[in-house]
Amino acid sequence: MDPTFAEWLKLILRWTHIFAGILWVGTTYFFTWLDGRFSDLEEKAKKEKTEDGVWMVHSGGFYLIEKQKRPQLMPQVLHWFKWESAITWFTGILLMGLVYYHGALMVELEDARISNVTAMWISLGLMLVGWVVYDFLWRSPLCKNEYVGIAISYAIIVALSWWLSKYFAGRAAYMQLGLMLGTIMTANVWMRILPPQRRMVAALKAGQEPDLAEGARAKTRSKHNTFIVQPVVFLMLSNHFPTITYGHKYNWAVLSGIVLAGWLVAKLLRRA
Repeated sequence: MDPTFAEWLKLILRWTHIFAGILWVGTTYFFTWLDGRFSDLEEKAKKEKTEDGVWMVHSGGFYLIEKQKRPQLMPQVLHWFKWESAITWFTGILLMGLVYYHGALMVELEDARISNVTAMWISLGLMLVGWVVYDFLWRSPLCKNEYVGIAISYAIIVALSWWLSKYFAGRAAYMQLGLMLGTIMTANVWMRILPPQRRMVAALKAGQEPDLAEGARAKTRSKHNTFIVQPVVFLMLSNHFPTITYGHKYNWAVLSGIVLAGWLVAKLLRRA
């Protein structure tokens, strides 16, 4: 591949990846914030009469947003927020392939325990297995207690970070975890959030009662995404700080600590 063309391709992919991610994360956190405001209104409504909507001001306009669990009238146009996640993931996997797989950066140049090709196939396999394990865990009875699910998830991440640091190059290990977490987020959107919402819309159009339990499960996965994205953004930035991140002697411990810190930040943001 021509070096100049390769540089332009990497730049355009990164540009698209970051901007699509901004749109996706921004939308996710906006709706999370909005849902939190409605939860506050519901609590106040139990004690006193309050307004049904949330007032906002932006770009010279005033907006009144109402939340309807059972819309009385379906709109002609229903806006779905989905392509931001797809574009973010697709450009991310292209970058992983171009920079790390094709660029032979998956393993250290010296004393590598596995070949770059082997690391590439392990990377792709882990991407798929990561989603399967996560989805199975959070659909299992174990996660009826949310804190049990969090503890198990974190233990898996710590173990995975340690294992990746042994076989992958430090930088590739960080990007691999980012790839797996980003895949989980995108799969949540397309496989666990959108389908139940579409079924709810179809039920309303058919004059039937929607299954609100499906909506609650979709909301849980959306909540997960607001936590997952914090360490993912850190992983994207870690390339610029090699001595204190992937290049550190205990890079897996640094990574594990940042994941936990990211989750705590997300918890604070969700309450804001």
